Amino acid sequence: MANYVLVPGFWLGAWAWDEVARELRAAGHRVRAVTLTGLAEKAGELSPEVGVETHVADILAAMDGLEDVVLVGHSGASVPVTAVADRNPERLSRVVYVDTAPLPSGVAVIDFNDEDTRQAWRAQVGDGYALDAPSFEPGEGRFAGLTEEDWARIRAKATPQPWGAVTQSVQRPGRIPPTPKTMVASTMPVAVIRQLIASGNPAFAPLGTPEWTFVELPTGHWPMFSRPADLAALL
Repeated sequence: MANYVLVPGFWLGAWAWDEVARELRAAGHRVRAVTLTGLAEKAGELSPEVGVETHVADILAAMDGLEDVVLVGHSGASVPVTAVADRNPERLSRVVYVDTAPLPSGVAVIDFNDEDTRQAWRAQVGDGYALDAPSFEPGEGRFAGLTEEDWARIRAKATPQPWGAVTQSVQRPGRIPPTPKTMVASTMPVAVIRQLIASGNPAFAPLGTPEWTFVELPTGHWPMFSRPADLAALL
């Protein structure tokens, strides 16, 4: 039996992991899916103060009482997940990044997007403190594998993302703990990731250390919806 803590990406809550969690529990594992502060059933807790460190505390609370945790983060959850992994390596057996990876020290999620996206997000938020969920529509690329029923569920349940979680970064230590780490690559082939690592790309070069492994799960950016059984099997 393993102990899994599952952290959803932007706009989602613990509900996003329902099918994956069901598969893992059926295999005999202990699973805790996290709803981060300000989202889903915790939307009423949204405030200007909610940010990355709030979400770090949420993840640590979900890990309470567990040892040898497999910590799984999807998409934008990579920032608080990485902070937890950097600061608490003794509590983890592995960190899994689902179609995402650790951002470099001092880089926020908003920084990792193109200028048009950054401007659009800032304009949408204005003087507020939450980024509205996009208008999810079926399609290809990042949206591959999702049915109209999937999108209807996502549209119905998605909630605004706390702005602090979008704009805040964390400082990483000079020596990254050698906890085993795995990337589940869904929208980019592993061969391309390895090329980016070899090229010295600053976002990918740190993934070239021995503790990293890479597995492909070809689908869109949300494999917990499009291929939940396969994702659970990989985990």
